[in-house]
Amino acid sequence: MDYGYLDRNVAEIRQRIKAAADTSDYRKDVTLVAAVKYAEVGEIKYLYESVGVRDLGENRVQQLLEHYEAIDDGNVNWHFIGTLQTNKVKYIIDKVCMIHSVDSVKLAREIDRQAEKHGKIMDVLVEINSGEEESKSGALPSEAAALCEEICQLEHVRVRGFMTMAPKCEEKSDYLKFFRQTYAQVLDIWTKTMHNIGEPVLSMGMSESFEEAIACGADTVRVGRSLFVK
Repeated sequence: MDYGYLDRNVAEIRQRIKAAADTSDYRKDVTLVAAVKYAEVGEIKYLYESVGVRDLGENRVQQLLEHYEAIDDGNVNWHFIGTLQTNKVKYIIDKVCMIHSVDSVKLAREIDRQAEKHGKIMDVLVEINSGEEESKSGALPSEAAALCEEICQLEHVRVRGFMTMAPKCEEKSDYLKFFRQTYAQVLDIWTKTMHNIGEPVLSMGMSESFEEAIACGADTVRVGRSLFVK
């Protein structure tokens, strides 16, 4: 099958990421995580084998397991970026490099328990519900600092930073409000709770908003739909 559209789309996305990073006042090195929720196995293989996109994000546990089995390659970095139920943690704990969607102490404790079984420390991002939407997961902004403090007590979970999904906005510029708010909060939490150790990973922005996210300090963007337009 001809996957030339992936070459074209990835090149365009990378160019836009670079342009946004070059004009940003924040970090210049931005990681592209390909959200492969609707991708076929052939498309995913082409992404990492031919286009060099090795950070892959999955929203659902069952899909991750299916794709993981079909793509047995130690050079792929699997990220779990969707809502994660505690009873599903055991299925992915040894397969992913990072979980982007930790929004409760209960989930963090289960990740800690399963990670201990595998003798590993799992990198996680604390998810913040920046728009305080009832339909979305994530800790409320007012609860994020306390959640970080509790997670930091766990021995087999390492908080690497934060993730947010902004509300759907009609104007691209409207995303800036939510991303700026999250960035400011992240710096506050990281300095006070994490004692400013290293720099936090900040996963913000998707197909319709990644440039605005980069402008506000994101160093990781999750792009799906735009990559697979034929």
